[in-house]
Formats: sequence, C-alpha cells, structure tokens
Amino acid sequence: MKIKRWGIYLVNLDPNIGTKPGKVRPAVVVQSDIVNDTHHPSTVILPISSKTRNKDQFPLRVFIEQTESGLEKDSVILVDQILAWDNRRFIKQIGMLSRQKSQQLESAIRDFFEL
Repeated sequence: MKIKRWGIYLVNLDPNIGTKPGKVRPAVVVQSDIVNDTHHPSTVILPISSKTRNKDQFPLRVFIEQTESGLEKDSVILVDQILAWDNRRFIKQIGMLSRQKSQQLESAIRDFFEL
C-alpha cells in the first residue's frame, strides 16, 4: 500500500499504553511524501477519535465532519498524540483530507509545536 501525506488510514494502534489510544482506528498521515516515497519502515501519524466532546480545543483537536474524508462519524484529529508507527500496522486507506482541512491541521501542528 502506498502511504500518502494527508491520507486517512485504518491503523492498528494496539496496545493501548497510558494516554495513547489503542485499537484499530483511523489516523491521518502527517509525514512528508518525500519520506513516504523512500519506503521508510514507519510513518508519522495523528490518531482520529469519534469522541468529539473537546472538538473546539484548537490546536489540540481539529474537527472533521462525518461527511469529510470517508469517516463514519464526526471526529477529531488528536494533534497532541503524534506517533511514528510501523507501516505493517496500516490496514487500508479510507480517505484523504481536503486541502482546506490539511491546511487547518498544518496550522494546528505549527501552533502546537510553536513553529
């Protein structure tokens, strides 16, 4: 499977450790396609959760509506849960972030890391 930046994939995040989300869940790839194209064995992702009670906590959360990017429910991207995950844990691609949503996520990442 070709992994692309801003793609949304189902990823096996087990085991759950502390605040890190476990189980199979959607995640968005934030790693550059330059690195992705080198067949690096891991990929930097941000998990996605359908628990939207904190959807307005920018830059920690970026809200995605149900109708966007192949998701089944309104969801939030967990900007504060950045992970580098083994590519063998990627199950399938379920969508892509829109240009507008990827720009919003990029802004949230910059704000989160004070870049």
